[in-house]
Amino acid sequence: MAFLGMGKRVALPEMTSEEYFTAGQGRLIWQRFKANRTARFALYVLAFFVLCGIFAPFLSPYDPTAAGRNADYTNGAPQVPKFCDVNGCSLRPFIHGTERTRGPETNFRWVTVQTEERTYLTFLPRVAPYRLFGVIPMERRLFGAEEGFVHLFGTDAQGKDIFSRTLHAVGVSLAVGTMGVLISFVLALIIGGVAGFFGGWIDTVLQALMDTVKAVPTIPMFMAVAAFMPESWTSEQRFFFISLALGFLGWGTLARRIRTHVLAERTADYVLAARMAGARPFHVIRRHLLPSFTSYIIVDLVISFPYMVLAETSLSFIGLGLKDPVNSLGVMLQNTTRVDVLLNYHWYFIPVPIFVAIVLAFVFVGDGLRDAADPYSERR
Repeated sequence: MAFLGMGKRVALPEMTSEEYFTAGQGRLIWQRFKANRTARFALYVLAFFVLCGIFAPFLSPYDPTAAGRNADYTNGAPQVPKFCDVNGCSLRPFIHGTERTRGPETNFRWVTVQTEERTYLTFLPRVAPYRLFGVIPMERRLFGAEEGFVHLFGTDAQGKDIFSRTLHAVGVSLAVGTMGVLISFVLALIIGGVAGFFGGWIDTVLQALMDTVKAVPTIPMFMAVAAFMPESWTSEQRFFFISLALGFLGWGTLARRIRTHVLAERTADYVLAARMAGARPFHVIRRHLLPSFTSYIIVDLVISFPYMVLAETSLSFIGLGLKDPVNSLGVMLQNTTRVDVLLNYHWYFIPVPIFVAIVLAFVFVGDGLRDAADPYSERR
């Protein structure tokens, strides 16, 4: 037996006839999804970035904000750990010492020169207390340097560690996207389901609401939102407000699709049988109608994530979203527009391929889930 996935014919892991016909919908979807190698690899990549964002305080060597600044290594190049150099090899990874010069001969920019001095990396070093997940007290990080600092992705103009900032930025951007998707998803299910099931004047009013939300211009709306947010707001308040704005502006398209499917299925025999048996309208929507097009809901839910992350990144990039000291992918990319960065400090662009990888992972996972949840993808 084979199933269609990602436009290709993929083999389904062997299941006996009894297991196949008695398996629940969730197990069948998972079996089909596992047979899709591209989607499965994308899921691993996505899970890796999600874990990096969740455990960023432990994985990053320094606090990405004020603590951990290296005033002696501003705009510093990435430091790659080594095991061997001209002086021999070591079982412990190390980085070379650096000397920095700036003057007319370097076009007045910092130039780093590697020296023979070694700085060894340490694992699980004791650091200043912090809280993992904001709850668990911790005093150790994954790695650090015996003396001084280690900067795998280099540093910015303030001497902040870009590696630490990138890990925290991934977590913040995914958190904003998650909150925005959940808000828009709940609104779309409720409004789209009610509009399609009841029809009549309720459908007319809710459709007008959907069209109004879809017609709102995004950039001018967020310019107004940015002007509304006081400068005295904390990072948490700004984070929550941006998530709400993304959620309340992103539900219109999904609600319209849900409304269309519910409208087409509300006169089906199984729906009429449930209503004649005395089932309430919301029970019929929740237990019968919504599960009938699970594949569409799944793919819209997953595909909405990269658009939410992209929206937050774009807004923060143009100064309408999150701002320092919050670390998000958009905030970090703000510095890449400077001329000196484009010419001399290319490591500022390291978050760009990470952002692209996250978006592509979401797209491939959503595509794989769509094929796995679609019963018409089966080929015998």
